[in-house]
Amino acid sequence: MSYAKEKALALSAVRRACGLTSSVFNRLVQDEKLVKGDKSPVTVGDFAAQALISTMLHHTFPSDPIVGEEDAAELRLDTAESTSLRERIVSLANEAISQPLVDKESSEWGIGPGKEKTAEDLLDAIDRGNYEGGQTGRMWCIDPIDGTKGFLRGEQYAVCLALIVDSIVQVGVIGCPNLPLDLSKPDGGRGCIFVAVRGEGAYQIPISSNSSTPSRIQIPPTTDSSTLTFLESYESSHASHSTSSTISSLLGITSSPIRMDSQAKYGCLARGDGNGAGGVYMRLPVSGLGPTASYIEKIWDHAPGSLLVEEAGGVVSDARGFSLDFGLGRTLGKGENWGVVAAGKDVHNKVLEAVKKALEGEGKVVSKA
Repeated sequence: MSYAKEKALALSAVRRACGLTSSVFNRLVQDEKLVKGDKSPVTVGDFAAQALISTMLHHTFPSDPIVGEEDAAELRLDTAESTSLRERIVSLANEAISQPLVDKESSEWGIGPGKEKTAEDLLDAIDRGNYEGGQTGRMWCIDPIDGTKGFLRGEQYAVCLALIVDSIVQVGVIGCPNLPLDLSKPDGGRGCIFVAVRGEGAYQIPISSNSSTPSRIQIPPTTDSSTLTFLESYESSHASHSTSSTISSLLGITSSPIRMDSQAKYGCLARGDGNGAGGVYMRLPVSGLGPTASYIEKIWDHAPGSLLVEEAGGVVSDARGFSLDFGLGRTLGKGENWGVVAAGKDVHNKVLEAVKKALEGEGKVVSKA
């Protein structure tokens, strides 16, 4: 089945949301003094980007449910703080919605000059993200700002959107406003969008040009695990760095890990960043494993990235070797977290063996697939 229309819409929605979130950073992070721990710019960006993307999705595919990270309950409160927050979000979302159409965009998507929405329209758009997910049918999955702390630091974050059909990710788009087009040339241009449609390969597009020809990306083939580079979460609270270090030693890897926030790591893996030999992305629970894990992975954190890696020639599984299941609801496991392991198809089994050995060394039992 062709998903050309869904792909085109997703690219437009993510590109506009990237512009919106960049604007939020420039206005609310750079131009305002934040107290330590203040996440209000992220709150504004999250809500506004989800309102924008949800508006475009609902206008074009009104029957498709949406799984989103945010809901508008806080914004509907009749308080001075909520009113101020709501007004900012409505203004930013409408600014992005009403931008002039560019090449390959369509007024049928509910965007363009004169397409501004009321505050109630935008709050309803945010709340459409409350769908609980499921095994059958179509649904969209939104992560408006993936990588909160990276966003606040002016480093890596991502706007993520995926179409899931009968539990299988069919379209995935990841926008990375701050990611270099080539990680080995950090001064050679920043901002890229990764896109994949199942069966059609994985591609990278400069975020600055809607009409640029997509460049196909591929994970470099290799069977030598020692040449790989680990792609890890910047925050040690998100994934166990110590476990990753043990796994790295088991595989004979000597290069330093690349650490960054968000699904930008999936993009870096898919395009082969890391010593020219490709990398490994892992997200293993910091506390507990399986039914004892303290955090359960959300589907919006992995849906587009997993498809991107698969279409680039990689394999994405949990620590047991099972494929990720996007039909269990809003999370990847019914009260369980078996982690995520992504690598090129030539080395994935070898990486998985090292993962299981390292986890068993920590007293964590990993069932065999």
